[in-house]
Amino acid sequence: MFAEVPQPLRYAEALLGRYATLAGAASGERLLAELVRAAAELADCALGQLYLLDHTNTRLMMSAEWLDGLLQPREAASLPSDYDGEQLLQYCLCQNQVLCIDELDSALHSIACLPEGKGAWRSLLCLPLHDGAGHTRGLLLVASHERRSLQGFAASFAQLGRFALAQLQLLQRLRAPETPEPASPAPGTPCASGYGLLGQSQAMRRVYQLIGKVLHSPVSVLLTGETGTGKELVARAIHDCGARRSKAFIVQNCAALPENLLESELFGYRKGAFTGADRDKPGLFDAADGGTLFLDEIGDMPLTLQAKLLRVLQEGEVRPLGCSETHKVDVRIVAATHQELRKRVEEGRFREDLFYRLSHFPIELPPLRERDEDILLLARHFASTASGLLQRDACRWSDAALEHLAGYAFPGNVRELKGLVERAVLLCEGGELLPEHFNLEHTQNPDSAPLSLRERMDRLERNLLLDCLRKNRGNQTNAANELGLPRRTLLYRMQRLKISPSEV
Repeated sequence: MFAEVPQPLRYAEALLGRYATLAGAASGERLLAELVRAAAELADCALGQLYLLDHTNTRLMMSAEWLDGLLQPREAASLPSDYDGEQLLQYCLCQNQVLCIDELDSALHSIACLPEGKGAWRSLLCLPLHDGAGHTRGLLLVASHERRSLQGFAASFAQLGRFALAQLQLLQRLRAPETPEPASPAPGTPCASGYGLLGQSQAMRRVYQLIGKVLHSPVSVLLTGETGTGKELVARAIHDCGARRSKAFIVQNCAALPENLLESELFGYRKGAFTGADRDKPGLFDAADGGTLFLDEIGDMPLTLQAKLLRVLQEGEVRPLGCSETHKVDVRIVAATHQELRKRVEEGRFREDLFYRLSHFPIELPPLRERDEDILLLARHFASTASGLLQRDACRWSDAALEHLAGYAFPGNVRELKGLVERAVLLCEGGELLPEHFNLEHTQNPDSAPLSLRERMDRLERNLLLDCLRKNRGNQTNAANELGLPRRTLLYRMQRLKISPSEV
């Protein structure tokens, strides 16, 4: 008579059987179904769910669900899930942490991702799934109606999930006819959220496409564009939507500190390196190890520091002040500038080798005047946010106020628009935003007749020319070259639009 098989050995045999089942799956859909079934049955849970990230790494898609002994229909399981609204899923994904709750409390935990059914959910285990390269690709979740501790299944489920992801990648490479297409946006089309950025203009859609191309690549990114266009927001989006989201995002403005202080901040120092260095201090490269370091106003970095930054980019090595040895760091550099770096290279104020190293993947952010259709969208968003901070009801927008904003060129870009709208909300007392609440240079009397299309275009062109002339400090030749106009044409337009040198 056979001796009773010990419990751990029985579990190991059952787990091996599940590996064999996954290996024999002939399609991706079947593979994912067997994964959630295996997790639910091995843990003796009523629910098993699998969420996979789409190709933009910004949305979780429920790819398979096993509930009460039945695989749920694909139509019901493939609906997109916005993990930003799910506290439990967001924690596991963004923090890259296993979450085990022995006693679920609906008053403390947002569990809308769990289906309503025969009873309350009492216990839950949710863990991130990684591919062979260690990148997070999704989440595996099991839940029980009984109060239990599921922590012991985390390690084996993580390995089972990794195996399933490898099998899924293999099946996709083979391009089996029955392999389902991933439910994600078409290539080249930005996700609906725009990586957390606002804007539906063609100019912003081009930016979203570039962000999508660089999310899964370790290359450095150079963000260019005028001040106030949102370069730090784009840098944060690249970090938050990429594989480094669970690590630190560090920001340093290179123009904010003198050279010696900036060097010690970036690279750190050892005790005794200089007067006042009474202890070892790690630098920002160490703080951002595994994550992202955003270097704003990189064009203002001193030449001596540029050489040290180039070393970090090429070799991944950092040498703190007062130390003779280097150590490795894994940091992604996202740099930003509103200056023409190529021009600074020609002037000898920026290293040519560093410029080419940083500009492997440039992303130019459009000024707000090239995003006309986004102005009102952004204005409504800023007004709603400001009203919430002031604990007021949302302000209504009068047609005159919207028209007032639409006719302005916004030389300060999105930053200027945000400040104008926040000030207007503060001034608004009747619940409706009016033109007089906005402090714009060129205002229109509310009682006057509406502007014609020609007048609106002239106003927009006048603001554009003024902005360009001011940017070039009144140099008409440089302004004409930037606008792609002959100087004679620029002078004619200035005369027609009544632009005087005193305004510049």
